[in-house]
Amino acid sequence: MRYMFCNCSSLKELNLSNFNTNNVTDMCEMFFGCSSLKELDISNFNINNVIDMHCMFAYCSLLKELNLPNFNSNNIINMEDMFCKCSNDLRCNIFNENKDI
Repeated sequence: MRYMFCNCSSLKELNLSNFNTNNVTDMCEMFFGCSSLKELDISNFNINNVIDMHCMFAYCSLLKELNLPNFNSNNIINMEDMFCKCSNDLRCNIFNENKDI
């Protein structure tokens, strides 16, 4: 899934509720530069096999809410700049807790 939606700057909404990510290992820059994306629910993503999330949400400057309640970072090797240049108002639901990023 590396670069899958990278630089889709006009993308405003995205429904990924039916994505099967059970075997995915690379989500590097998946949403990088999606500067019009305001809300993203990837709560059904299984990231147990993911090792690279480098810059996954970088430059998503309008992203205000991100839902990752089943976030399991046990196997992730690279999370560098995962939220680089995101909105200061970004709220994440990680591990079923709201946290400011």
